[in-house]
Amino acid sequence: MKIRKIDPLIKSDINKFKEFPFDLYKACDNWVPTMDSELTLALDRNKHPFYQHSEADFFIAESEGQVVGRIVAIYNRNYSHFHHSPIGFFYYFDAIDDLEVSNSLFDTAVNWAKQFDIKHILGPKGMLRSNGVGLLIEGFDYLPAMGNLYNFPYYQKLLESYGFVKETDHLTGYMDSSHQFPEKLYQVAEKVKKRGNFWIKTFKSKTEMEQWIPVLNVVHHEAFVNNPGYYPSTKEEFELLAKSLIQVIDPRLPKLIMKEKEVAGFILPYPNINRGVQKAKGKVWPTGWYHLLREQHRTRTVDINGLGLLPKYQGLGGNALLYTELEKTVRQHNFEKAEIVQVDEKNFMSKSDMETLGSNWYKRHRTYRLDF
Repeated sequence: MKIRKIDPLIKSDINKFKEFPFDLYKACDNWVPTMDSELTLALDRNKHPFYQHSEADFFIAESEGQVVGRIVAIYNRNYSHFHHSPIGFFYYFDAIDDLEVSNSLFDTAVNWAKQFDIKHILGPKGMLRSNGVGLLIEGFDYLPAMGNLYNFPYYQKLLESYGFVKETDHLTGYMDSSHQFPEKLYQVAEKVKKRGNFWIKTFKSKTEMEQWIPVLNVVHHEAFVNNPGYYPSTKEEFELLAKSLIQVIDPRLPKLIMKEKEVAGFILPYPNINRGVQKAKGKVWPTGWYHLLREQHRTRTVDINGLGLLPKYQGLGGNALLYTELEKTVRQHNFEKAEIVQVDEKNFMSKSDMETLGSNWYKRHRTYRLDF
């Protein structure tokens, strides 16, 4: 067996990296491929905004001419600068159930990181904040939320055998549409609207949503700057992740909580079209668009991967308005289930609020840390 760095300019190398998971998970009903466009951009040093400030290299493990594993080693300088420590990431990790293969891949990532004087690595963690984080350790019987990682249960053994330890867990829960919020919550929300000059901003088109990207970049920073693991995106990175989200979102779903002319909070729901992604094999062209569009109308699950109130508006009853608008969105569009996606277990306020509102945690993604 050998590990080698792929050349992102050689098509056969790119295809080996992209296609390995399709072979590995071919009998798995719940695995969802990464969109081909995401991987293509991640490999393009001239176009991906990440490479304006940071480094990454992609590796594959081969045995007897067959790919048996893959990994990308990442040094995000902006993340390291924000957290005052040189930290590496690993991402796109997949491997057969073989410790020799996984150990060799992790050895490669560690040795790669050492050239930047990195002392520890985290993962799975990608190039952008919008990438799903963590290794799935609970919830293997369910389809993942959009953008979240799915992996076999044995991956946990592969990481922990190498010496990785828990950094933090992110929980994903669901709320059934039949669940009724307390009437008092609606009463508080109505009072907040009247007394606090709060109102709800909705959207009519994706074009209108794009016009709000600069504002939402600032709002997103204010809302999450104190969350563990947060770091600011560059302008180009935020535009990329926002436009990627807008591609799959129904403009009728997202809402902004406004305080007069300022954004006080936001709800970013989007339909879970992962069954369509599976059928499209992660590709929009030539026929994948049909499966993606069809699933957008068929799915009965909505993912909530952005839900927040700016700190300066918390404690004024704005949370009641936020949560009642969330329930209205689910009911108005006939979704049967809303998934609350990847709440950091250390974010006690959000976790407690979701549990109070009836969220049932049923998926757990663990971010691992390795010191060396």
